[in-house]
Amino acid sequence: MTRHILGLSGGKDSTALAILMHKEVPQMEYFFCDTGKELPETYEYLERIKARLGIKIEYLNAERDFDHWLEVFNGVLPSPRVRWCTRKLKIEPLEKFVGDDKAISYIGIRADENREGYVSAQPNIYPIYPFKERSLIKADILQILDESGIGLPSYYEWRSRSGCSFCFFLA
Repeated sequence: MTRHILGLSGGKDSTALAILMHKEVPQMEYFFCDTGKELPETYEYLERIKARLGIKIEYLNAERDFDHWLEVFNGVLPSPRVRWCTRKLKIEPLEKFVGDDKAISYIGIRADENREGYVSAQPNIYPIYPFKERSLIKADILQILDESGIGLPSYYEWRSRSGCSFCFFLA
């Protein structure tokens, strides 16, 4: 049996994808990779998503936290060239969650984004991009969020995306 999985980041795109897919794929498993460095508003938003959609979200934790890996990497902070945080705190917990099962991983990257995101390289985890397949862009995502009643997370008032409280990749 193939599992259907959708990672929620606590941001607008993955939330809109959950809204779009939860009726189409009732067996969807939702997960959140908790780095331990998230904003309080992220957890509040995840609770709003759960309540509005009536879904369960599995919280995945890395075996070691950010501070441990910062020490292992001799104080070298993540950067575009050495992005160890995503691998250690998100990809590896996802791979452990899936194990050897076959899984289709639904990724919330829009048609107007020129990227694929960091995904597992495991052959049993197959990524798909429903927004790209349906040519959905940022305006569509905002409409989905608005019509659902979930809206945007409150941290969008002062930052551009979800992520750790000190994320180095914020625009």
